[in-house]
Amino acid sequence: MQFDYLIVGAGLFGATIAHEMTKKGKTCLVLDRRAHIGGNVYTENIEDINVHRYGAHIFHTSNKAIWEYINQFAEFNNYINSPIANYKGEIYNLPFNMNTFNKMWGIKTPDEAREIIEIQRLESGITNPKNLEEQALSLAGRDIYEKLIKGYTEKQWGVDCKELPAFIIKRLPFRFIYDNNYFNDRYQGIPIGGYTSIIEKMLLGCEVKVNTDYFSFRQANPTIASRTIFTGAIDEFFAYCYGELEYRSLNFKTEILDTDNFQGNAVVNYTEKEVLYTRIIEHKHFEFGNQKKSVITREYPHSWSRGNEAYYPVNNEKNNVLYEQYKALADCCDSVIFGGRLGNYKYFDMDKTIEAALEVASCL
Repeated sequence: MQFDYLIVGAGLFGATIAHEMTKKGKTCLVLDRRAHIGGNVYTENIEDINVHRYGAHIFHTSNKAIWEYINQFAEFNNYINSPIANYKGEIYNLPFNMNTFNKMWGIKTPDEAREIIEIQRLESGITNPKNLEEQALSLAGRDIYEKLIKGYTEKQWGVDCKELPAFIIKRLPFRFIYDNNYFNDRYQGIPIGGYTSIIEKMLLGCEVKVNTDYFSFRQANPTIASRTIFTGAIDEFFAYCYGELEYRSLNFKTEILDTDNFQGNAVVNYTEKEVLYTRIIEHKHFEFGNQKKSVITREYPHSWSRGNEAYYPVNNEKNNVLYEQYKALADCCDSVIFGGRLGNYKYFDMDKTIEAALEVASCL
């Protein structure tokens, strides 16, 4: 055994474990299949702009301990996530708040907004929602559903809203105040200089190998470490013995533009189904940049197959049952700990990823 821990995946979960174990005097070898560290929070500098390679990542948390933990690796700015929605050229604020309702119906007061939404809820006649469309209509009414939910959701998940489970949208936020801050969390911001430098600091003292496939590496080095932290796909680890779990994947198309300001906001969602991408990210606005050029990324959701990156677990009943079968196998692997979004088949915000990693590390 050359290392105490073999950590598979140099993303936020793996890097947090590596940092904590190194502090305890343990030796760690970190592998990543990609050509870089950082996982999905990886940022690269293009035209002096920190580009979020795998989609927008805004750090937000209400957990003061996690906020203080991440701030030891970077200084954060005061960026507030205030995305907008573009529906056929009409611009709406997100999340749904009084600015949204004013643009939608020309009303000014919370009582007016509540009255319109309640009328449309009653008109839907839905009392026991059986799918996402019925749930959205019963919560938001037809206007908001048709313009701001239906097209975006069907692009994101690749199926008709009638085929999606109701729970996906049960906690749809409505704010009857003029507040465009997307998150309710106390702490929020973007690391000045990007996320990659955070991961670099976390991995100090570790040996790191990128462009390295774990399964090939394990075959060639079966006794390299005493224990393994695995943040890849749990079904892949077990050679898909029960079948494949489902995911949604994304294609990112990035352009350098000869303009200092393309869309005036970091994140613009495109909610009509006919526009094939779900959103455009203009990266410079995350750090209030004044560079002469701009870099934008369009996000195109698509179905996942082996060889694609898996971004979003499809946590419907069928997949959750299948995951429990894999979890039962994982629970029998004393020398392997499964973590992260793919290892747990669950979407995690960044603060919850760190929180889960710290909990694991405290038991090692």
